[in-house]
Amino acid sequence: MANIKVRVGSQNANKVISSLSGGGDSLAQLSDVDISGGLQNGMVLVFNSTTSKFEATLELTPGATQNLNINGGSF
Repeated sequence: MANIKVRVGSQNANKVISSLSGGGDSLAQLSDVDISGGLQNGMVLVFNSTTSKFEATLELTPGATQNLNINGGSF
């Protein structure tokens, strides 16, 4: 388990100076998301390195090779 230390000050301060904006109202409006094939229940976004876009799909490992490794990283 990570050792997380938090300090809470007594003064009011802006916690967020700026934020990313201009994304849109839905994932479909983002420039790196492609849902041109339509949407169905159960779909997930999978990154396609050829198109450099996330694509909506029902298959996590499309094609003939069906190996799936999920690494959630370390926290």
